[in-house]
Amino acid sequence: MADPAMPVADAVSLRGVTKVYDNGTVALGPLDLTVRKGEFVSLLGSSGCGKSTALRIIAGLIQPSSGSINVATRNGRSIGFVFQEPTLMPWSSVWENVRLPLKLAHVAKVESDVRVNDALAQVGLAEFAESYPRELSGGMKMRVSLARALVTDPDILLMDEPFAALDEITRFRLNNDLLTLWRRLGKTVIFVTHSVFESVYLSQRVIVMTQRPGRIHAEHRIDSPEPRDDDFRTSVAYAAHCREVSQALMQASGPEAGL
Repeated sequence: MADPAMPVADAVSLRGVTKVYDNGTVALGPLDLTVRKGEFVSLLGSSGCGKSTALRIIAGLIQPSSGSINVATRNGRSIGFVFQEPTLMPWSSVWENVRLPLKLAHVAKVESDVRVNDALAQVGLAEFAESYPRELSGGMKMRVSLARALVTDPDILLMDEPFAALDEITRFRLNNDLLTLWRRLGKTVIFVTHSVFESVYLSQRVIVMTQRPGRIHAEHRIDSPEPRDDDFRTSVAYAAHCREVSQALMQASGPEAGL
């Protein structure tokens, strides 16, 4: 995690970014967003508001219709992406699934062995390296997906509602584990969610987006002591943040929010 006393450069900068699909759907923008290096930011909004579109534009998976994008990394576009579904290869072991990005990048076996083992250890799955996806719970599959994103040592981690399909207890545990990894590794994290409670618990800033076409309606900073834990979830401060973000989300999702 970045030291707040030190000047921090921008990791991601979007200026006037829009996205219009071939069928004429205006999905996004204009969107202006800046995320600092080492920051944890959540994009919060109703379904179809353009959150995932923004994430894919940042990742370079799709191109914007207009606007400018700047992504600052050590080695080009070093970005890890965790999708809503784990998208694991069912015929491959956990170890091979995590190794896939390194294999595609032609990383030497000796180096990839070390990096895969480290990534699995970081997400608590070292002892399941030889297991197959069918043998894993939903939460464990998502840990594999996270390890696969981390194995390339990205500067920026993009996460598209990765815990949405999980039960509440598993989701809480993975939220805690994700924050622990973020503090330890110092990655920039942009996290898409439609959960007010999750966004407040995880983030330093919550960006509330309007209905399509998605724009920024409000920004809410979560100035709570670190590290956050289960005590924070039951605190008065947490409840107050959730209430304010909920109000902003309702305003952003109103009938005139996207006008």
